[in-house]
Amino acid sequence: MQLKLIASFLFFLLLQLATHGQSLTQTVRGTVIDQSLQTPIPGATVVLLTTDPVRGTSTGPDGTFRLLSVPVGRQSLKVSFVGYKDLVLSNIVVDAGKELVLTVNLQEAIQQVAEVTVKPQIEKDKPLNDMATVSARTFSVEETQKFAAAVNDPARMATAYAGVVGADDGGNTIVIRGNSPTGLLWRMEGVEIPNPNHFADLGTAGGGISILSAQLLANSDFLTGAFPAEYGNALAGVFDLRLRKGNNAKREHTVQIGVLGIDLSSEGPFSKNYKGSYLFNYRYSTLGILSKLGVSVGSAASIFQDVSFNVYLPAGKAGTFTAFGFGGLSNSDVDASKDSTEWTSDYDRYTDRFFANTGAAGVTHAINLGRNALLKTVFLASVYRTGYQSDYLDEQYVPSTRTKDSFSIQKRIGSSTLTYRFSPRLTLRTGLTGRQLVYDLSRNDWNNEANRLENQIEARNTTYTVQSYAQLNYRLTDQLTFNAGLHYLRLLLNNSDAVEPRGSIRWGISANKSLSLGYGLHSQLQNIGTYFITDGRSNSPNQGLGFTRSHHLVLAYDWSLSDYLRLKIETYYQSLFNISISADKKDAFALVNSYDGLTTNRLVNAGVGRNAGLELTLEQFLHNNLYFLWSTSLYDSKYQGSDGVWRNTRFNGRYASSFLAGKEISTGDRGLFGKSVIGFNVKLTYYGGYRYTPIDLDASRQKGETVLIDSESYSQQLPAYFRTDIRLSWKKNRPSSTRTLSLDVQNVTNRQNIYGQYFEPRSGQIKTSYLSGLIPVLSYRVAF
Repeated sequence: MQLKLIASFLFFLLLQLATHGQSLTQTVRGTVIDQSLQTPIPGATVVLLTTDPVRGTSTGPDGTFRLLSVPVGRQSLKVSFVGYKDLVLSNIVVDAGKELVLTVNLQEAIQQVAEVTVKPQIEKDKPLNDMATVSARTFSVEETQKFAAAVNDPARMATAYAGVVGADDGGNTIVIRGNSPTGLLWRMEGVEIPNPNHFADLGTAGGGISILSAQLLANSDFLTGAFPAEYGNALAGVFDLRLRKGNNAKREHTVQIGVLGIDLSSEGPFSKNYKGSYLFNYRYSTLGILSKLGVSVGSAASIFQDVSFNVYLPAGKAGTFTAFGFGGLSNSDVDASKDSTEWTSDYDRYTDRFFANTGAAGVTHAINLGRNALLKTVFLASVYRTGYQSDYLDEQYVPSTRTKDSFSIQKRIGSSTLTYRFSPRLTLRTGLTGRQLVYDLSRNDWNNEANRLENQIEARNTTYTVQSYAQLNYRLTDQLTFNAGLHYLRLLLNNSDAVEPRGSIRWGISANKSLSLGYGLHSQLQNIGTYFITDGRSNSPNQGLGFTRSHHLVLAYDWSLSDYLRLKIETYYQSLFNISISADKKDAFALVNSYDGLTTNRLVNAGVGRNAGLELTLEQFLHNNLYFLWSTSLYDSKYQGSDGVWRNTRFNGRYASSFLAGKEISTGDRGLFGKSVIGFNVKLTYYGGYRYTPIDLDASRQKGETVLIDSESYSQQLPAYFRTDIRLSWKKNRPSSTRTLSLDVQNVTNRQNIYGQYFEPRSGQIKTSYLSGLIPVLSYRVAF
């Protein structure tokens, strides 16, 4: 049925994509700014390198430029200004449907003006944060759109990078360098945001699908270790997201329809003579639309919708203001079978109701204080609410509740950051962040031995965290850079605090080789629910828990083999301490093996762990319409629980490799395929399976539930994971519009990768669960 619908859809779109040949052009414009202070640079030269003859222009007093009648397709720009390093933006995409609006950051050169002779930079991987020198790279919206199986999702895209593997095919949860997925921090516009994913459980950093639309994201940073001092409350990685401004000169729109849902986006100016703009996106899932139309979507339905926006409001000498935010509603329901003859396992007897609602809204203000200082202030309010209830049908079809969760967390954040440039060599960035947490938490779970529902978590209260940092960037020469800083974190709930030194050195050995060394001490709060487990006497024995902490040390070697080919090698060591482990008994339990950091065990900060690895990345940026990225990692992840035994962590797969590649084919001007770009993309993923604990079959049969052999925790390894994904796309430019038809096929070989094992009470046997099989994702997008 699904394949017939896809075939019909494809035939209809082929008819729609046909057009007559004619010359198509578009406007390319933008703003050139100083990288550190975000101030406009008037008089900068912008040259279009890919036209014959070469064309160019200069930026105006406000740093803006405009190039008219630029041919659609891949183009390259060179931007230069006296006293700054030249920058080349290569292979930027110009489409007929929308103007290309760029923000170009130039870095000030160290040498005197008369001495500046710098080769233009083509550093597509270089992070936007100039104080991040190791384990960091930028990623673009284009990558989330073109990488096979990325489906516009930053987290799924990141699994192509060294040291990053997916935790579950059914979601976008990721494991970084053997750390728990909970160690990932999400930031937007400089402040922490709640997990921006649908179907997310309390404490997780991933979910089923991203709430954030690719329509809103600008180029952003992804970090995997030894973070600069401004990043706190994270152990494994950071997504530092930046938002794109809407077009402030022309109203533009995008409509996308596909298997996942319908996606609508609009942007434009508020008025003709005002440089402010709005950008808005709304999405509703296909299953949600079908259910609203009265179509049955089965006994297991997952429905979501989301909205996101960014409003840019320049105010002249008063600085600039923005208002931004996102919100997502998601629910997943599974109905029990009302016919006992259809019960093949106990899971058929459960009715599950789950919802997860997440939202955040913020305002920013940025103002330049003189010529050398930038002050940015952000206020953000967010809310996360989730509920889960599971009811069990007995032989008479009478339901009884076995699990009932209700979690609500509200956060209010105020943050201010000052960047001051003493000279082209020395820059100081310092900041202060205060956060209020208002929580209402409740968990009730079934006790098989007592045969009743028992309260395990209960809390309604407010607490606060405070973070501050200062970091210096000192460039002795254009080849030698030092970064040093301190981060401070305090939780007022129990007055836990941490002072964290950070530092890095980058040495440009030659024009195309560099060596970097980075160190950082990092800390992270526990899942808020874990602080408030109950002991049956209205006590919260975990309320005094401190932070989990980790020393990061990274050594990196970067070699640009050419302008478009890069080799990078990184080796790292992470020493974890203050890991939460069992307080009342000697066993193998530790929170570093958890997907969400939530437990009802009584804990103490006495565990230790270590992660070590070697990563290699060979990347060709688009050249001759071909790109590829090969990354491979060898790593080891160990921990020690309260029994004092060193063990593999759950996520210690030991090795991981990913290869993705893509080819673009530009057609001629005429015929059905005229003025089209056909894309072929593939991704191969291979990594060692996660660890698991064997099941004690006899004890499980006696208790009627899964009983693990604690002394053999994570001693076994799942079979190696392998998956092949492909993406086919067809983009066609028409006058005033661009249309893209794409088909992502995840796990195209339908390989049955194993997720784990479980005990099934009805049969009394150990069963195997599998990850997702072949999944086709078809979509059609029109930008106009």
